[in-house]
Amino acid sequence: MSKKENLNSTDYSLTLSVAEAAKLLGLSKGNLYNQIRLKAIPYLKIGRRILIPKAALLQWLEKS
Repeated sequence: MSKKENLNSTDYSLTLSVAEAAKLLGLSKGNLYNQIRLKAIPYLKIGRRILIPKAALLQWLEKS
């Protein structure tokens, strides 16, 4: 199953945790947190929690 198919799965969650996104992208959590810190990847911060919107991640991947 490709990464894009994983993002378009029937899961109704609109966001991914950092751990889920890192696994999907094949990155370490540390590397993904670094990309978030640099604002290189789209994310939402709700309180202390960081979430990656699936739709924004797909657009970012298509653009990259």
